[in-house]
Amino acid sequence: MALARRSGGRRPARGDLRIAIAIATADRPEVVREMIGLIARQHRKADSVLVCSPKDEDVVGLKQTCTQVTHIIGPRGLPHQRNRLIEAAGDIDILLFLDDDFIIADDYLAEVEAVFCDYPDIVMTTGRVVADGIIGPGLSFEEALRRLSLPSLPQDVRLRDVYNGYGCNMAIRLETIRANALKFDEELPLYAWLEDVDFSRSLAPLGRIVRTERACGVHLGVKSGRQRGVRLGYSQIANPCYLIAKGTCSWKKGLHHIGRNFAANLYGTFRGERSVDRPGRLLGNFKAIMDLFMQRLAPSRALRF
Repeated sequence: MALARRSGGRRPARGDLRIAIAIATADRPEVVREMIGLIARQHRKADSVLVCSPKDEDVVGLKQTCTQVTHIIGPRGLPHQRNRLIEAAGDIDILLFLDDDFIIADDYLAEVEAVFCDYPDIVMTTGRVVADGIIGPGLSFEEALRRLSLPSLPQDVRLRDVYNGYGCNMAIRLETIRANALKFDEELPLYAWLEDVDFSRSLAPLGRIVRTERACGVHLGVKSGRQRGVRLGYSQIANPCYLIAKGTCSWKKGLHHIGRNFAANLYGTFRGERSVDRPGRLLGNFKAIMDLFMQRLAPSRALRF
């Protein structure tokens, strides 16, 4: 078995690195179009923008918004699409994965470039999320820009080592990815709950994973185009169990995810929460628990619902 190659080596100067933004999307052309339009505000411009979707209709009008976009057709499912984006990156050095509803501050790319230049041992960065609409009804573009325009409190620490990157905004050093033939696990279907944990922990032996506190963004948490509640609920149980068995998620971390989401779905169902399909997710949780006891639990079984 070949030994994994760690990150490290020469320290590139700022301006030497080629940085691309990579976005997987489906069924939300208006959202991705507006989100990419805001990328033009970056102080440090992206060298390219790569977008992967299952069909052309997912990116209607995108070329008129941003002429530097490269569109790639890929199978539905976040791991499949992100693997296609890695393959399409070419001579890019740093690939920044963004959800199609994640809005980055105007200096985000400049800070990411500085971190990867200053610290050759870093293989992944994730930014500071100043507001996350995923846990509620969601946020508008206007609200996201307002949040990002507010004065930010000085951060006493520039970097914090973290267990994993947050999938809605994480940048990777492609040299390390290519040298070790790393990929997102395509056994995790559709939205691929916890794919960021799995990929991060596969990368962790090769270098540092950090949150850069000065690279900020807002996750809108757009509800359209997301998978059905019962499917996501099943994945909330099945995926952590799969990753624990695989060895890319600790028991403590996996059980924390399971317990937190089950409790949120139970509470939200009895409370009558409307912004999230809590009853569907709770049903998915129970179906997964039943499959666990019947020894047939697997992430792919979410596709049955």
